[in-house]
Amino acid sequence: MSRQFTLRSGALHAEITERAAALRVLRHDGRDLVASWPADGPIPCYSGTLLAPWPNRVGGARYGFGDETFHLPVNEEDLGNALHGLVADVAWEAVEWPAADDEHGLVRLAHTIAPTPGYPFTLALQVTYSLTPEGLTTTLTAENTGTAAAPYGCGPHPWLLAGDTVEDYELHLPADRVLLVDEALLPRSLEDVSATPYDFRVPRVIGGVPVDHAFTGLAAGADGLARIRVRGPEGGVEIRWEAAAMPWVQVCTGTGLGYAGLAVEPMTCPPDAFNSGTDLIVLQPGEKAERSWTISPL
Repeated sequence: MSRQFTLRSGALHAEITERAAALRVLRHDGRDLVASWPADGPIPCYSGTLLAPWPNRVGGARYGFGDETFHLPVNEEDLGNALHGLVADVAWEAVEWPAADDEHGLVRLAHTIAPTPGYPFTLALQVTYSLTPEGLTTTLTAENTGTAAAPYGCGPHPWLLAGDTVEDYELHLPADRVLLVDEALLPRSLEDVSATPYDFRVPRVIGGVPVDHAFTGLAAGADGLARIRVRGPEGGVEIRWEAAAMPWVQVCTGTGLGYAGLAVEPMTCPPDAFNSGTDLIVLQPGEKAERSWTISPL
């Protein structure tokens, strides 16, 4: 079994695992803020994992970059896509963690993406989980340690919890555009949310609306942070991040998956960005990209 690291700060308790560097548990006063899973069990529905070097999907598991076409492993077999990057179920190595005799709320893990035929680039990844009484902040850094420019995108995959039934959650999603998709869940058109069932700019109960869409046009506060909030019978939870650095977010009710919670996934780029180029980060040799997000109780 992978090593687990427990962080405590005030009323907050987090557990991080070397497997996938995943957020396995986050609790406030005994209340789960994210869906958890057994330490020795499989990771369900990418729960708590990191998505890199791309979030969401690469259509047909193929993309062009430079003058070449690359073919990725298909792991969304029913749709033929490459889903959620290359590090969501690999072993990471803890390089800094809490001492046994204190409650230091920080753990740092590392993993290197080595070149493969589908992604012939080298990225050194580090993720830091920092817990304070206000929330859990995750910072993911990618450095291109190879000799060629590399396409890159990232995001997390938490399932936020506010009760047993996601249909009863009140969702505040301050985004004015939604990406509609085709049968393969790939981008079809970017639409104003006011013309769709996906307008949650004013908080409202999700109800029977099945959501599995990317949103953009995020409204940020004076501090530049976008905030998505869910509230339910068991309380509320918020995830926030710098809107300019991660201008997209995937929101999924998990309809048909039989999994608890609402997936809220801040992203640097939309689905299939390896093909469209939309908001795609291109890391030159020696360059770094760093992104952060915070989950807090309400």
